[in-house]
Amino acid sequence: MEREELGPDQIRRTLRRLAHEIVEQTGDLAPLALVGVRTRGVHIARRLARDIEALSGTLPPVGALDVTLYRDDLDREAGARAKLQRTDLPFSCHDREIVLVDDVLYTGRTTRAALAALVSFGRPRRVRLAVMADRGERELPVRADFIGKNLSVLPGTEVKVLLEEIDGRDALVVRAKGTVPGTPSRSHAPEETP
Repeated sequence: MEREELGPDQIRRTLRRLAHEIVEQTGDLAPLALVGVRTRGVHIARRLARDIEALSGTLPPVGALDVTLYRDDLDREAGARAKLQRTDLPFSCHDREIVLVDDVLYTGRTTRAALAALVSFGRPRRVRLAVMADRGERELPVRADFIGKNLSVLPGTEVKVLLEEIDGRDALVVRAKGTVPGTPSRSHAPEETP
């Protein structure tokens, strides 16, 4: 089963709140840049940048980071099949105030990979993390600085941020792992007859 935690209006308000927090806690916005972790983090970062501009008059540059080759949880076989995406950082990371943006914080492994990838492009002054959802259950000591929604979910559930740009709608949903959005979970699906 799928449960919607945030709908389109709540997603919009959450992004505005996150933008307010980033502006308030950054001070001088001149060195600020947002770096979205591909794929959903990039779209969230672009929206945050527009909200920051609406609040402050300053549009921070936005970059896109692919962390595939920096992950520590890919074995050789999976790594050979991994789909690489383009990293695009249209600014120098050196001495920047970077806000790394991702959709869901879970084990911390994606964030660790993103930090490793990011520092290969220069030495930022500071890196902070913004996420739409924090579901807990860390495997690494990682903490987000800006959190849209804290969730407490059971193991075996999936937390997904749906975005208009990719999914045709904005929502934060929780569902049993392996189910198709909008359908009952396997345990509730009718049994097939031979």
